[in-house]
Amino acid sequence: MKNIFIGILFILIFSTGSFGQNLSPYVKIGETTETMQQASKKITEALQNNSFTILGSYNPSNKNTLKVIAFTRTDLKNTVVKVTDRGALAAVFKVGLVEKNGKITMSYTNPEYILRAYLGDNYNTYKSTFQKFDIDLKDAFSTAGQEFSSFGGSVKAENLKKYHYKIMMPYFTDPVTLNEFSSFEEGIKTIEANLEAKKGETVLVYKLIYEKENIAVFGIGLQSKEKGESYFLPIIGEDNIAAMPYEIILQGKKATMLHGKYRLAVSWPELSMGTFMKIMSTPGDIEDTLEAICK
Repeated sequence: MKNIFIGILFILIFSTGSFGQNLSPYVKIGETTETMQQASKKITEALQNNSFTILGSYNPSNKNTLKVIAFTRTDLKNTVVKVTDRGALAAVFKVGLVEKNGKITMSYTNPEYILRAYLGDNYNTYKSTFQKFDIDLKDAFSTAGQEFSSFGGSVKAENLKKYHYKIMMPYFTDPVTLNEFSSFEEGIKTIEANLEAKKGETVLVYKLIYEKENIAVFGIGLQSKEKGESYFLPIIGEDNIAAMPYEIILQGKKATMLHGKYRLAVSWPELSMGTFMKIMSTPGDIEDTLEAICK
């Protein structure tokens, strides 16, 4: 009965539409006093028991108090790839686990927020698939917590498809080209070899490869203490840890990334300009690191 009630509740919410509402990038599942290992296991089992696929996990900033679990599901994965402008970036969602004062806060990236931001007008084309994914995700996580409160700032739903932080700042449609290879296969080989060698103090968290479409997404942890997650996350806020890891997307022969001034801003929309200025070098540092991975 509980699952039926949850499903009906969210169908009613979605049927009213959220077009004029504010959306936040993260949803808090709840808190637990269990260990990080126990909480991680609970989340992993909740996903696997409900047909979600775990792609990988890691500890951002190499901190055992932070953990991210990346996952997808077949229907979502096969739908977003139909959007040619890097739609595959929307195939991977993340759970963030943050330990503070003996408690672990569990949260995840909000599907409607991410999908509207990354897919633009195509969100409405496949809306029913995305709504089912969202409802099923909440149902799966209800075994771990019942809070489901939004946090991390807010953006009007209708503004997400053309989100940018401030005037003259980049949009989703302003990617950074990292390299152009002679073939898709060469791109895969180069990127995988550099990640295996941990070039630029990086770690491969997950990869999602669409063989037929010649598209691949790599989730990459940035482990440099001077320029990576250890530097910028404490400044902009570790509560939004489900934003990580950063991505490279290879489509055909071309490897690109979302511009740091977009990717960080859309993941931390409540950042003040003053705080943003404290990480002025970070977008360039990330670009340099991911560019090296593609060379």
